Amino acid sequence: MHWKEIQLTDNNHFTYNGCMLFDKKFIQALKFHEPGFAPVHDKTGWYHIDIQGMPFYTKRYECVFGYYAMRASVIEHGMWFHIDKHGKRVYSQNYAFTGNFQKGRCVVRNEHGYYFHIDLHGERVYQENYRYVGDYKDGYACVQLLSGKFKHIDMHGKFIYIAEFDDLGVFHKNFATAKDERGWFHIDEYGKQCYEMCYNMIEPFYNGQARVQRHDSTFLLIDETGMEIRQL
Repeated sequence: MHWKEIQLTDNNHFTYNGCMLFDKKFIQALKFHEPGFAPVHDKTGWYHIDIQGMPFYTKRYECVFGYYAMRASVIEHGMWFHIDKHGKRVYSQNYAFTGNFQKGRCVVRNEHGYYFHIDLHGERVYQENYRYVGDYKDGYACVQLLSGKFKHIDMHGKFIYIAEFDDLGVFHKNFATAKDERGWFHIDEYGKQCYEMCYNMIEPFYNGQARVQRHDSTFLLIDETGMEIRQL
C-alpha cells in the first residue's frame, strides 16, 4: 500500500480500496503527504501518523500540518515552528506563523508582525521585513512593502524590477497579474505591462489566453499581447 493510494474520508478517517484503515476515526485528520505522513487529531492532541496508522513521535501539539520538503509546521504553546521527518525541531526560533516550504523557501511571520522567508535550515533568506509575503513559484515571490506597495523578489530576496504596484499575483508561465490605479493587467518578468488596456478583473494566462473583465462588467478572452479573442 502506497501513501498516495490512501484516501481521507469525511475529514476524520482513512480508507484504502473502500475499506476503513487503522480501525479508528479521529476528531480531525488531513491528507497524507510525502514521505508518507498524515496529520491527525485525537483526544491526546495533534500529531503525525505513518501508513500503518502509528505515531512516529511521542510529542503532541496544539495543531500540526502536512509535510512539504520533509518539513511540517506545528504549533506548541501558541508558537509556530517546523519539525523534520523524524519529528525533531529543525531550528530553535519560534514564530507567530509558519507556512509550507516551497522550492526550499517558507513564509514566516515574527512576533512583531513582519513577514519574510526562511530556508530549509530555518535561516532568513534576506534581512528585509515586509507587511506580507507569498509562496515562491517559478523562482519568484510577491512581497508587500512597508509602504503598502507590491513587488516581486527572486530566490535570494532581490527585487527583479524597479516598478511598484497596488497589488500582484504570482508568476505563471512568465506572466503575473498586476494592479495600479487604472486597474488590472499582466506584466512580464521585467515588470513591464504586456499591453495598453487595464481591466476590472483578470486571470492568469491559460495556454496563452486569459479571461478578463472590462470596467463595464463584460467578460472576454485576450491573448498574451492583449488582443481580444472573443467576448464571453
